[in-house]
Amino acid sequence: MSYYPILQKYNGLDFQNIFDTTTDSDIERAISAESINELALLHLLSIKAASKIESIAERSKELTTQYFGKTISLYTPIYLSNYCTNKCPYCGFNASSKIERKQLTEIELEREAEFISDQGFQHVIILTGESKQIAPLSYIESCVKILKKRFSSISIEIYPLTETEYKRLIDLGVDGLTLYQEVYNQSIYKNLHQGGAKENYLFRLNAPERALSQGMRTVSIGALLGLNNWRKEVFFAATHARYLQDKFSSSEISISTPRIQPQVNQFKPEVIVSNRDLVQIITALRIFLPRVGINLSTRESRALRDNLIRLGVTKISAQSSTAVGGHTASNNTSSPQFETADKRSLKEIKDHLLNCGYQPVFKDWVSF
Repeated sequence: MSYYPILQKYNGLDFQNIFDTTTDSDIERAISAESINELALLHLLSIKAASKIESIAERSKELTTQYFGKTISLYTPIYLSNYCTNKCPYCGFNASSKIERKQLTEIELEREAEFISDQGFQHVIILTGESKQIAPLSYIESCVKILKKRFSSISIEIYPLTETEYKRLIDLGVDGLTLYQEVYNQSIYKNLHQGGAKENYLFRLNAPERALSQGMRTVSIGALLGLNNWRKEVFFAATHARYLQDKFSSSEISISTPRIQPQVNQFKPEVIVSNRDLVQIITALRIFLPRVGINLSTRESRALRDNLIRLGVTKISAQSSTAVGGHTASNNTSSPQFETADKRSLKEIKDHLLNCGYQPVFKDWVSF
């Protein structure tokens, strides 16, 4: 069984009617309950619930402290390659974009890894555009071998793989996977992905499950907010995360809430997701999924990230660059995937967390 039949079942819900008929009592019950079901999640995502955001946020803060304490995990991305065969109009790396393409050599990756390690990072996430021809699995494997010399935790955010391919990377020391479905609405997905391997909706949807079945320690999923009605997309991402959490109880499931940010294509999102909307999303997710990790990247501003850390976020990126080799290449001509908003160094973020009474976490597990 996969999540897809569950998704199809939820597609039969009358979302608008549920949102329109949500009452104050529905929202208050969801806030006070020890655990909530899918209907209560929809109540917390409703328009009416926005007027009770302070109470929702307080409950979210309470649950976050209960399950995670006052800790924030820190990581940084390493972009290995920006070659891509997909034609996603919302992404700066899409195959139709007239941008400078680059792929790191082993020497360049060694330099990037040394710099990042010297800053204090122990967890990195490696990213590529989705070109299996130019950045094949063998290239990813060689990069992992280089990075394992310096980092205790390596995650991947690359094209979806088969079970056998995930097992190969896990055996080399990869312990985390980040893979966004982008948009759970299948017809919108089809319209946005008309070129490249990403056309295969189900292969992407089932990829987290394939990785977890082979022993991946942690998986982070999410929808790219702005491509469709955010309330529906967050609901599907949340129920997908709960499904994975229930099926793979020994693994850690995280959820991310990326909003579309400016990039070279000047893609205009279908839906605007405001800062207040994002607060509602993250706090509703925390109440529905009290044990799930919630990630927030440098896509978001310093002020917003600092506020959301108190309300439900458990993991953040720091000192990020979305250009290939962007941490060390002073004359880098490769184009970024999107623009980051929080430009602080790792030290600045670490000092801020400590001043706020939070413990920065660079390594949260030990392998034997």
